[in-house]
Amino acid sequence: RDTSTMGKLRSFYVELLDPQQVYFAGQTINGRLVVELDAEMKMREIRLKFKGLAYVHWTEQHSTGSGKNRRTTTRHYSATENYFDQTVPVYGRGLGMGDDNRLPPGQHVYPFTFTLPPNLPSSFEGGTGYVRYTIKGTIDKPWKFDHNTKRPFTVIALLDLNTQPNAACGTQNQQNKFLCCLCCKSGPITGTLSLNRCGYVPGEAIHFNAEIQNMTSRVCGCHVKLTMTTIFHATTKSKSTTTEVARVMHQDVQPGETETWTGDRLMIPPLPPSFLVGCRIIDINYYLELIVDPSGPAIDLHVPLLIIIGTIPLRSVVQQYQTQFGMTSQPSALPPPGPAPSAPSAPPMAAAMPDMSNLPPPSYSECVFGKTNIREEDDSEHTRGEMDYAPAYTYYDWSKQSQFQ
Repeated sequence: RDTSTMGKLRSFYVELLDPQQVYFAGQTINGRLVVELDAEMKMREIRLKFKGLAYVHWTEQHSTGSGKNRRTTTRHYSATENYFDQTVPVYGRGLGMGDDNRLPPGQHVYPFTFTLPPNLPSSFEGGTGYVRYTIKGTIDKPWKFDHNTKRPFTVIALLDLNTQPNAACGTQNQQNKFLCCLCCKSGPITGTLSLNRCGYVPGEAIHFNAEIQNMTSRVCGCHVKLTMTTIFHATTKSKSTTTEVARVMHQDVQPGETETWTGDRLMIPPLPPSFLVGCRIIDINYYLELIVDPSGPAIDLHVPLLIIIGTIPLRSVVQQYQTQFGMTSQPSALPPPGPAPSAPSAPPMAAAMPDMSNLPPPSYSECVFGKTNIREEDDSEHTRGEMDYAPAYTYYDWSKQSQFQ
């Protein structure tokens, strides 16, 4: 690498005018590419690349043959779904200036706008797969390494709980199991978990009711947890992973006792919406699960309930909230994230709920799973910009949460 060239480039970065860096499909992104040089630099051109894609990849070890002929091979499973891939020149060859361009020292600012296409899935970083949106700046240099800088941004797809069948309906599940001990079978453990609705948004609390009947001779521990199950679809195979999001512990249930567990709640942190609508190669489901754990060697009893995590809350819940806290009518408090877009690209967040104008505005909070490295195959160790990134998701910070079901 030519270090003298590296020394000329003081800074090179993509700046987004929206401080949140959160957008809806159809919205226009406004930003600028900034190049700061300490000395003149030869180049073909400077360009921007706007990219949105879903990608899934994992490897598995497979053995064939036996004995001396036994061989282990690594198989790759992958799939890609492209949403957009657009290159826009901002200086040089792409603007008809030829190949031999010299950018003088100083700061050079190239403003840009890019309108996102409709029906994009939410940003998601899941290890085995992701939905990722980036803007990449490149200084294309003849006979030398190019300079690159990358900036990720978040897209949020709307999932309106009011359009989801069953989101407002209660749900219940009951499971039981017998513990086998040598020749004798003990009485069963029975677990019941129920909810008064299935649909929630991040920032809400899940109020649950559980009952544990322990007819065994063992002490049973119990807890309720929220899990995210992600299914990654490669072209020839699918893979599922389950991640625990949060849990609430409960006291042990003694032998022969029945325990009714009410009054506790589980807070939903910032998470991607259920189903990852718009992406065909990654699917997300959430479960609230009662786990009963008998002491000693035994398999836990699992009592799962499928729940839906959306971006727009149930009207009935918002009305309950308004009644409870005597909220008076105000103008709609759901501005789009980012600068006010032009009329055609106005996101449908506020429009989706004309009668929900008192709703506290959502904030956009970093995903509960934290940052992940987004370096891709076409990035070198010299690529500048934000390489550790976490998507931000809708989060409703409702006050007096403990009183609001």
